[in-house]
Amino acid sequence: MAITLIDPTGLPRIDAYRQVSVATGSKLVFVAGQVAWDADGVTVGKDDLAAQVEQCYLNVGTALAAAGASFGDVAKLTVHVVGWTPDKMPLFLEGVARAAAKLGVTPVPPGTLLGVAALDVPEHLVEVEATAVVD
Repeated sequence: MAITLIDPTGLPRIDAYRQVSVATGSKLVFVAGQVAWDADGVTVGKDDLAAQVEQCYLNVGTALAAAGASFGDVAKLTVHVVGWTPDKMPLFLEGVARAAAKLGVTPVPPGTLLGVAALDVPEHLVEVEATAVVD
């Protein structure tokens, strides 16, 4: 595996992600920001943050698979959430957990969660992009 995830001594352990990823592979995979569209371009989970997070992660999984990668190869995730406030964390984590169960993975690479004013389509609440490294 090209990615090793670690939590260095001296940094807090966060259950939702690891602090550092070490990549040793030779092929980089950059997944564009994925929103809560299904394969037909229809928004899944209008006004439902957990459902949209789930769909975004499933879409990232689909994109990774097309490149010969998986969540185990992800070095970094970046998540943009419209109108983020800390009270939305349980819904966010619920969506991640549902996607993880469907994908059979625990996506915990280093990640950055950013609150944003808006995304490309008004009903989109979240967008997830990924960088992966494979041998």
